Amino acid sequence: MKSNNQRSMKYLIILLALGLIASSCTKSDRGNLVGVQNREAWYQPDPFGMLFVPMGSYMMGQNDQDVPYNQIQTAKTVSVQAFYMDETEITNNEYRQFVYWVRDSIARRLLGDQIEDYLIMQDQYGEDFDPPYLNWKTKLRYDDDDQTVREILAEMYLPEHEQFYRRKEIDSRKLNFEYYWIDFKAAARKDFNNPLTDATVKNNEDPASLVNRPQGYTDRSVFIKKDIINVYPDTLCWVHDFTYSFNEPLTQQYFWHPAYDNYPVVGVNWKQARAFSIWRTMYMNGYLTGIGQTIVNDFRLPTESEWEWAARGGLDMSPFPWGGPYIRNANGCFLGNYKPLRGNYPDDGGFHTIIVGHYAPNDYGLYDMAGNVAEWTSNAFDESAYQFAHDLNMDYSYEAKDTDPEVLKRKVIRGGSWKDIGFFMQVSSRTYEYQDTAKSYVGFRNVQTYLGRMKGDGPSSSNVYR
Repeated sequence: MKSNNQRSMKYLIILLALGLIASSCTKSDRGNLVGVQNREAWYQPDPFGMLFVPMGSYMMGQNDQDVPYNQIQTAKTVSVQAFYMDETEITNNEYRQFVYWVRDSIARRLLGDQIEDYLIMQDQYGEDFDPPYLNWKTKLRYDDDDQTVREILAEMYLPEHEQFYRRKEIDSRKLNFEYYWIDFKAAARKDFNNPLTDATVKNNEDPASLVNRPQGYTDRSVFIKKDIINVYPDTLCWVHDFTYSFNEPLTQQYFWHPAYDNYPVVGVNWKQARAFSIWRTMYMNGYLTGIGQTIVNDFRLPTESEWEWAARGGLDMSPFPWGGPYIRNANGCFLGNYKPLRGNYPDDGGFHTIIVGHYAPNDYGLYDMAGNVAEWTSNAFDESAYQFAHDLNMDYSYEAKDTDPEVLKRKVIRGGSWKDIGFFMQVSSRTYEYQDTAKSYVGFRNVQTYLGRMKGDGPSSSNVYR
C-alpha cells in the first residue's frame, strides 16, 4: 500500500515538473510590462506606381541667379520625412478611373432608389444602414435591355435639345463627388473662445462646466469638413488659356481619346486634385479592409518641401532634377519638355504635353519633375512663407473660402510646364495658380507618407519580449 502511494507521489511530481517546463516555454508576461501581444507583423507595401523617397535634409530655395529678382525662394535648410511619390504625373487614364467611379456611384444610387440589388441596406446583424451602402457587386450596364433601368438612368445624359447630332453622352455637369476630410490643424488649436455646441444640450451637460473647454471637446464633428465638387476636367482650358490660338482639337479629344491615355491630365483645379487624392485613399483602404488588412497613410498632394526634395533626387544645390547647369545633355538633346529658344516648342521633342516618362528620370527614378506640366502642391502661396514656416516638414496651408479675396486662393505650383521658359524648370522655382482655376499646363501627382522612419527599420530584437 505504501509503495503504491509512493509511486503515485512520484507521478504527481513528474507531472508538476512537466507542467512547469511547459509553462516556461509559453509566452507569458510574468507580471512585466511587455505591451499588447500577438499584434500582426506588418511592413509597408510599396504602393503601385509609386517610388520611395528617403528622409533627408537639404537647402531648399534658390541657389543660383534669381532671374526675376522676386526674392520669394530664399535659401533655407529644411528636413523632410520619408514618403512615396508617384513615378509620373497622374495620367488621363488614371484620372478617368476616378471620373468613371463617380459616374457609376451616381448611377447605382439612382437605381437603388427603385431596385434594392444596387444597394446594401443592412449589416450582418440585420441593422439598417442609413444611408445604405452602394453594392458594387451588382453588374451595371448603361445600355441595359431593361426598360426600367434605361428610364432611371436617362437623367444622367444630356437632354435632347443639348445633344450634338443626337449623340447620347453623359452630362458631365452631374458628375459631382461628395467627400470629407479632417482639419487636424484646427483640431490642434487650443481655441477656448468657440461657442458651445448643441451637443452640450443633447448630453445634458452643465454649460458652466464647459466654459473653458474647446468646441471640439463636446462635438468633434466641427473638424470634419465636407465638400462637393464636379470632377470632370475643364476640357475648354486649351481654348481659354490662349487667345488667338487654334487648340479646338485638343479640347475635343485630349481627355477621352485613347491616343492621350498616357498623357498627363490637365484642366484639373486644385480642389479636384485634392478630391482625387481623397478618393484614391478611400478606394485603397476600402480594398484593404475588405481583405482584412491594415489601412495605410493617406494619398495626398505633396507639400512644397517634399516636392522640391523629391525633384532634386539627392543632388543638393543642383538647379535641375538631372543636375546641371544645362538643360541639354552632351549630345545637345533637351532633357525636358518646356518652351525653348524663345518659342520653338517642338525643338525639345514635344509640342504641347507629351506622354509621361518620355525623358530620363532623376536619381530617385521620378519622371517629369521639370517640364511637361507644372504640378499642384498642397501649400498656399505666400511670398514670405520661407521666412515663417517651420524647417521640419515645412508646410503652409490655408483653406480658402469662396468668399475670400483672390489673393488667399493662391496655391503653389512647381516644376514648370511645356509652355514655360527654362527658369521655371529649376527645382527651386516657385509660382502659383488660383485654386478654382484649371489650366492646360497644370497637373499633379500624389505622395504618401511612409509608415515608419526609413526602409529597413524594424523592431529591435533586444526590445522584444521572448
